[in-house]
Amino acid sequence: MGWVTGTMVYFLVWWTVLFAVLPFGIQPDAEGLRDSGGWRGAPRRPAILRKAIWTTVIATLVWGGIYALVTSDWLSFRHGWLAMPSN
Repeated sequence: MGWVTGTMVYFLVWWTVLFAVLPFGIQPDAEGLRDSGGWRGAPRRPAILRKAIWTTVIATLVWGGIYALVTSDWLSFRHGWLAMPSN
């Protein structure tokens, strides 16, 4: 995996993990008070920085697993039982 491909895969994994992490710990404001944005579904304390840090940690672990899988010979389309038949 080249550095451009690795960067793009990390970017996609990071965004996917972000959307999975965003709902954790959310307590919506049922009254819609001004300090939470004025909307009834808005979270009281979204903790975006903490979620971004957790997203980065989890995405790095997932990306490491993807990198290890892609660079290993365990799952290869070049040789082995998944390889294209040669003519």
